[in-house]
Amino acid sequence: MNESPKTSVEMRDVCLAFDEKEVLTGVSLTVPTLSRLVVLGQSGSGKSTLLRLILGLLKPTRGEITFNGLKVTRMGRLRLNRMRRKIGMVYQYSALISSLSVRDNLALPLEELTTKSREEIDHLVDEKLKLVGMADARDKMPAELSGGMRKRIGLARGIIMDPELILYDEPTAGLDPVISAVIDELIISLSEKIGATSIIVTHEMGSAFKVATHMAMLYKGKIIASDSPEAFKASTDPVVAQFIAGDTQGPILNATPS
Repeated sequence: MNESPKTSVEMRDVCLAFDEKEVLTGVSLTVPTLSRLVVLGQSGSGKSTLLRLILGLLKPTRGEITFNGLKVTRMGRLRLNRMRRKIGMVYQYSALISSLSVRDNLALPLEELTTKSREEIDHLVDEKLKLVGMADARDKMPAELSGGMRKRIGLARGIIMDPELILYDEPTAGLDPVISAVIDELIISLSEKIGATSIIVTHEMGSAFKVATHMAMLYKGKIIASDSPEAFKASTDPVVAQFIAGDTQGPILNATPS
């Protein structure tokens, strides 16, 4: 039996520019397998862009990205589609299809990307809804759900294919503190139950320190720190310290986000 690679995702000197605007100016980052990496940074700093690069939805101007040792930046469309079956994506605003029931939203990727029978698909849908505490919502429409419920359905859809990597884009944005805590706990439990690596983009510090096993900070187009949550809390880097404290005094307000 082959062992899983020790590194899930690696980015080496990744640069990205749109026309003359540089978004990333040399990102290097290693994501250990089975870790929960939280990527911190200001709004507009390129955090969500990192996720799109990992998925192969964007191509870097320069640099290399690997997923489980395979070079994403050199894949054609067919190989990218095969790779994406191993990656779950949880969007900031859930991105559920309003005309489909909860069951059909979750079933859609299984119907399009696998040859599973309806019975097998229904079993997987029920299993994933139970994991996020939403078994009773199976036949509801998205409009019947609260924001927190839609977030949980989004989590269930993100793991429907039993991915090896789950990408979260601001998973607790717009939620009250109690529901945010529920989502944080689900991120932790789901990663452990399905054995997946997680990359979580957020600027909410309470959630970040709760879910992270590793942290990285993106600033001016580069990763300026990558370490344990404990090391981040004790950081003497003025940018990291200011961001974590939410302090108005420091270098961040004197600079324009990349």
